[in-house]
Amino acid sequence: MTSGLEELQQRGFLQQCTDLDRLDEIMEQESVSFYVGVDPTARSLHIGHMVPFYAMAHLQQHGHRPIVVVGGGTGLIGDPSGKTEMRKIITLEEIRENEKSIKSGASKLIDFTEGRAVMVNNYDWLGGLNYIEFLRDIGRHFSVNRMLTFEAYKQRLERGLSFIEFNYMLLQSYDFLMLNREYNCKLQVGGDDQWGNIVSGVELIRRMDGNEAHGLTFPLITRADGKKMGKSERGAIFLDPELCSPYEFFQYWRNVNDADVERFLKMFTFLSMDEIAELAKLEGQDINKAKERLAWEQTKLIHGEAEANKSLEASKAAFSSGGVAARDGIPSLEVDAAELESGINVMDLFSRTSLCASKSEARRLVKQGGAIVNERKVEDIEENITADELVDNELLLRAGKKRYFRITLK
Repeated sequence: MTSGLEELQQRGFLQQCTDLDRLDEIMEQESVSFYVGVDPTARSLHIGHMVPFYAMAHLQQHGHRPIVVVGGGTGLIGDPSGKTEMRKIITLEEIRENEKSIKSGASKLIDFTEGRAVMVNNYDWLGGLNYIEFLRDIGRHFSVNRMLTFEAYKQRLERGLSFIEFNYMLLQSYDFLMLNREYNCKLQVGGDDQWGNIVSGVELIRRMDGNEAHGLTFPLITRADGKKMGKSERGAIFLDPELCSPYEFFQYWRNVNDADVERFLKMFTFLSMDEIAELAKLEGQDINKAKERLAWEQTKLIHGEAEANKSLEASKAAFSSGGVAARDGIPSLEVDAAELESGINVMDLFSRTSLCASKSEARRLVKQGGAIVNERKVEDIEENITADELVDNELLLRAGKKRYFRITLK
């Protein structure tokens, strides 16, 4: 394979394909427009969304054209795929606003200049649909029995599946049909939980227009510890620096499990396979060099090289006794000198940082022995932290082994 599919295969992106050999043949002969759908119900993409975007970037580098479809129409309903409950429904105005940040995040990996990639919103063709005509022209091609064989629907039936969610497969298939007609889009890609929706779109295009189309899915990524990709103790790792600082973003990648390093280097960087193979040979303490490279590459792509360098130096400094200047990349909070002189309760202090979302979470942290101030474990929830503990006019707080926060004086 030379069409870009080989690159995806080597890097671990391929899970299922309608006909891999035939798709490869087509993509070797021509530039293929292909699409991925994006949920628009959040203000920012998070790293759990990024597998399709990296795959799209690789295919774009091999001459194919990505189409990013923001689900402005389907987002008003909610996709049951891979979900245990119905998604929160938001307004069209919120979706339009989120669309801007989605394009900003996608642009970190995808080149949208001069028509090399396009972003569209499916509300533009779904919003004005006549429901009776839609059922007559589109709905008649779908078998309820067949739909219920797909895993996404089987799982949700056990917990409850609303009628509007049940329509989702029809609408996503219609998306593929419209993109095939308007953009000559021949391929849909997505997570493996989308397989049923994707193949339904392929079949709809064949039945209605007689055109050939294909689908390809990526594995649903989980970490070696079994946790969901893109989630930390504090929640999702967003691309938006206002929701997740570059340092916190860097630290997520720096602290991945040893068993995940090679796989994540393949999927979440553009390093050559030869360089990844060399990094994968590192063992023991040396594997931290591979983790730092992974974190640096990711942070450079999303936040820029300056922030990547700053976060790398801050990360190194946090583990050393010196290097306070380099710690500027660690998230920080200024407090009044007089307030610290009087003393701030440890739970209040930690709950004011990104280390703890609430006082109850800070209480648990202290009781579990994970609240550290300047490398001193705080064990009493009633303890007040005072200016006496300042080192070079700052406090270095730590939650557990790897999450840091600086307190400085106004």
